[in-house]
Amino acid sequence: MLAMIMADAMANLGAAIGAGIAALAAGIGIGRIGGSAMESIARQPESTGDIRSNLILAAALIEGVALLALIVCILAIVM
Repeated sequence: MLAMIMADAMANLGAAIGAGIAALAAGIGIGRIGGSAMESIARQPESTGDIRSNLILAAALIEGVALLALIVCILAIVM
């Protein structure tokens, strides 16, 4: 009985740590993309529109992967 409770607690802890890592990695990735975009706009202001659209697309893809990771972690807790 105690072993089952401990296994469940460890699974919940692993899922929580995984969710935290996913959120942290997404924040770092989007921050790096934003910083690089600002440097690119500073170097070539005439291509601001193209850089901005690529920035939004890349940030959306990273957010999608982070959301998928969070859902997997939540499902690990539920099951």
